[in-house]
Amino acid sequence: MAETATTGTTTVLVRYFAAAAEAAGVEEERLELAADAATLGALRNLLVDRYGPPMARVVASGSFLINGVVRRDPETRVGAQVDVLPPFAGG
Repeated sequence: MAETATTGTTTVLVRYFAAAAEAAGVEEERLELAADAATLGALRNLLVDRYGPPMARVVASGSFLINGVVRRDPETRVGAQVDVLPPFAGG
């Protein structure tokens, strides 16, 4: 996670897959979060504010990959990279 001392922000590389990429209209982007609030919940809210109902549907039932581990807890601190994964069907 790259923290900028002068602005108190954290830069996160967000990568989108399948329906998440469709909702965002890009496959990846760098987003800024307040360093003191760089949590999964803050990122989720930012994505829904930015991309609206299509992204809201993805994050409601999808998951996030942080440091190689699937996370859903909104209090989880984000790392330098977060993968947004849509819900997957199958067994």
